[in-house]
Amino acid sequence: MTSRPAETSSAAPVPSSPAPPSAPAWQVGAKPLPLRPDGFGQILPTPPVLADRSLPTADPLPPPAGNRFAGTVNPVPADVLARSTWQAGCPVKATELRYLTLSFWGFDGRAHTGEMLVNASVANPVVTVFGKLFSAKFPIEEMRVTTPAELTAAPTGDGNNTNAFVCRPARGQTNWSAHAYGLAIDVNPFCNPYTKGDLVLPELASAYLDRGNLRPGMITSGDQTVAAFSAIGWTWGGTWTTPKDRMHFSSTGR
Repeated sequence: MTSRPAETSSAAPVPSSPAPPSAPAWQVGAKPLPLRPDGFGQILPTPPVLADRSLPTADPLPPPAGNRFAGTVNPVPADVLARSTWQAGCPVKATELRYLTLSFWGFDGRAHTGEMLVNASVANPVVTVFGKLFSAKFPIEEMRVTTPAELTAAPTGDGNNTNAFVCRPARGQTNWSAHAYGLAIDVNPFCNPYTKGDLVLPELASAYLDRGNLRPGMITSGDQTVAAFSAIGWTWGGTWTTPKDRMHFSSTGR
């Protein structure tokens, strides 16, 4: 009697399914806030995940080569102008604006490239400012051109985009903001909120009203950010009494 060899399976092993990607800690702009009578969002407590903000930066543009600062100044490309808030009724002509690309360090510890529209008269000094901030490794979460949809979108209170030109009136007023001329820049708005009375903007940023609790991306009197803008003759809204606009730098003083 002969023995039979043990049977073996010829079926290929079934590969294990890859783990699903982890959800982001916070999705900016996903949750509209209830509105106040003044049209701003309700001022709500800062979500714990944003109380010491350190969100990663998306990369719409290639990062700088070799982690070295690079800044460019060019006329505004047609496609960029089309996705910006500029329109014929703005107080500045499109030809009076410049398109900047600027290197910056993200809260994720990586070098990124951002974009910004500014008035042609301040373009080169602004590049100098962000070169200094890059050398100091001052973190910036996001730097991109504001879109028209953002002007009418329901407030979510969690934005942190560092930007310059936005064709809009000053907050709560009918006259044009310095941003509408490309002569003002808001830096890390969530980390450096605007306050007037009971209004906090962005609306979820109340945790950052404690300026004694110094966290990355915050601007404080005499720091490298204030010094860099002061060196080109710009003023800081954090020195104002009311409103106090901690994110805001301008060449006009307003």
